[in-house]
Amino acid sequence: MEIITPERQLFKGECDLVQMPGSDGLFEVLKNHAPMIASLGVGKVKVVNGDSEPVFFDIRGGVAEIHENNILILAD
Repeated sequence: MEIITPERQLFKGECDLVQMPGSDGLFEVLKNHAPMIASLGVGKVKVVNGDSEPVFFDIRGGVAEIHENNILILAD
């Protein structure tokens, strides 16, 4: 999973669950999710890996691509 902004890469690593603010509301992606491209709205991206505490990233929109257990978020 990667979160990239125009300025820098915010996150790169493994995760079990990602929750994103879609333009039509929150949605979550788990392992083996169907391929998709989604527009993102303003909100927080929640990244969960195992039993560790979730990590949150504030975004102001962008696009998410989910394909073959990889998530790429191009965020503002």
